[in-house]
Amino acid sequence: MKTRLHFTFFLIPLLLCSFIIKDKQKINIVFIGDSITAGVRHPEEISPGRYAGEYLQQQAVFARVQVANQGVSGFTTLNFLPGQPAFANVKAAADAFYADKQAALIFSIMLGTNDSAVKGPTGAPVAPAAYRANLKAIADALFAAYPGCKVMINYPIWYSENTHNTSTYMKEGQLRILQYKKQIDTLVALYKQDKSRRLFMGDKAAYDYFKQHSTTDFKPENGPYGVFYLHPNEKGDRVLGAFWAKAILKIAQ
Repeated sequence: MKTRLHFTFFLIPLLLCSFIIKDKQKINIVFIGDSITAGVRHPEEISPGRYAGEYLQQQAVFARVQVANQGVSGFTTLNFLPGQPAFANVKAAADAFYADKQAALIFSIMLGTNDSAVKGPTGAPVAPAAYRANLKAIADALFAAYPGCKVMINYPIWYSENTHNTSTYMKEGQLRILQYKKQIDTLVALYKQDKSRRLFMGDKAAYDYFKQHSTTDFKPENGPYGVFYLHPNEKGDRVLGAFWAKAILKIAQ
């Protein structure tokens, strides 16, 4: 009798654990962005998306987390518009995920750094209203292709006002980033009442963090106007991934 009771007490927690595991959600995340999303070593070795996935898996909230990195150096919102090759690559990654109907599909977008440039990247400088329109076109195409998906738009992160490499950014570009943040706010508010197209505010905090930690979390790069800060280093990639993961946690559960 005593042995049977011991076995029962052992079995009950085991059964409860098995039910909990079955209830956990699987999530698939496609990250869309430029060289900052691509990371220190694109695509899977060292990147914010990879670290975001690891952070989420470590929370023991989800049964499985899979990520696809679609960050492309130098790209703007125009490069990711429907019909462009970059959007086709996003779809190819998402199609593989979407086949699993038991998993939630989330798109995490951070674009704007190259849009804000004075010259160089495709379409730069992109006017704030056009930037919002481009993000809307990308999101709407994703909603149409993947009913039930969620789209999250993150604020672009800070860069130094002397940033100048093969493209020109400088203070003018940084001021445009501030306008882009307002455009993202407007776009998210537009979708707030639409239950069929679930567009969410992503991370807003990384901008200020990187502004305050430029010398420790960015790679110093040499330009015509001295050392500038544009791309996170490996530590910065980990930090940015954590910011994104925390924003994903808010919308995924």
